[in-house]
Amino acid sequence: MSRSNHAPSYYAASANPSPERPTLDGDTEADVCVVGGGFSGLSTALHCLQNGRSVLLLEGQQIGWGASGRNGGQIVNGLNASLPHIHARFGADTATFIGSVLQEGASIIRQFVADYEIDCDLKPRNVYVGFNEKHLQGLQDKQTLWRAHGMDDHELLDKEQLQQYVRSDLYAGGMVDHSGGHLHPLNLALGEAAAIESLGGRIHENTLVQSVDTNAAQPTVTTATGRVRCNTLVLCGNAYLGDAVPALASRVMPVSTQVMATEVLSDDLAHELLPNDACIEDVRYILDYYRLSADKRLLFGGGTIYGGKDPRSVEAKLRPNMEKVFPQLKDVAVEYAWSGNFALSFSRVPQLGRLGDQTFFAMGYSGHGVTGSHLFGRLLSEGIQGRTERFDRLASLPWLPFPGGQRFGPAYSTVGSWWYGFRDAVGL
Repeated sequence: MSRSNHAPSYYAASANPSPERPTLDGDTEADVCVVGGGFSGLSTALHCLQNGRSVLLLEGQQIGWGASGRNGGQIVNGLNASLPHIHARFGADTATFIGSVLQEGASIIRQFVADYEIDCDLKPRNVYVGFNEKHLQGLQDKQTLWRAHGMDDHELLDKEQLQQYVRSDLYAGGMVDHSGGHLHPLNLALGEAAAIESLGGRIHENTLVQSVDTNAAQPTVTTATGRVRCNTLVLCGNAYLGDAVPALASRVMPVSTQVMATEVLSDDLAHELLPNDACIEDVRYILDYYRLSADKRLLFGGGTIYGGKDPRSVEAKLRPNMEKVFPQLKDVAVEYAWSGNFALSFSRVPQLGRLGDQTFFAMGYSGHGVTGSHLFGRLLSEGIQGRTERFDRLASLPWLPFPGGQRFGPAYSTVGSWWYGFRDAVGL
């Protein structure tokens, strides 16, 4: 079935059946009110319900309408910011703590899929690929560093060994993360929404939040069709929260990324491209990422546009990169192409915190949100339950504004991306 409000994606066209949920009509009360029907909000709601809280979730469009239902579908462990970057900016204790939780998001996803029998085409392994010896040295350093934090799921691959995962002459080698994987992200979101309802949670779709009052003893959410007064408010709108919460609007920048899906490939061609059916991403600053869908389409993504604007043609932007990786796809048709925004934080570390005593938020996954959002949903629920040790560790990290602010930040970041793109092009 097709999810009517969604981007014209392969995911929307192949979504599992899901009910249309009612718009909020009138005023109501809730114990925990979650704003945002993406992975952060869904994970928070599920964890709160498992902890015995009652939950009302508001989604401005439909479940998974934003980045959670449009992304590359890759279970990539870690944050956008590397552990050395986190160590340099926030210190050794913070890097050690973050290193201890980097694989937890993937474990949460697998537990949800198993516990609630979610049909989302979950498959194992993701592979990082590099173009030169410097990239391969970086992967070796990453393997050593992750082992120091107790994570030993990474296997280095030379050029010949990489062929068992991706048959392309473009790469010098890579590294497989056996604890990674990939899935149909929209179907994961829809399955999590169904799990919420099975536990007694309420969901309202097409209920766009206009404003929130976080200063009252009971926070209040105002929409076009009603209001919610709650004991605890959780804001998980991320790149699509808009100006409903001015205190959060300037913390992140919307950045668009693009994905396209080919026609269904023959079994022989699909095996020729990706023999082990793992997902792939390269290690460049402006990267390509790709994988096979359950019906053997190649899903190929990449590219960034700061400020959240869509390119004139997604296929024109991505197809040259796809054909560079796989020249044999030159005459293969592209049947779906779409764009969507993720929320970029300046530090590339997601932000977690409070506005007032009873309002919590999470945002800014910077393109690594599939696993990070599930982890942060658990951390939010822990904070709501009063078990704040892990929540406070991340909430205490300082927020760093974008140079140039909201007006000039996208231009500043675009110039920065040109520089890093140049470094990628010349192999630095």
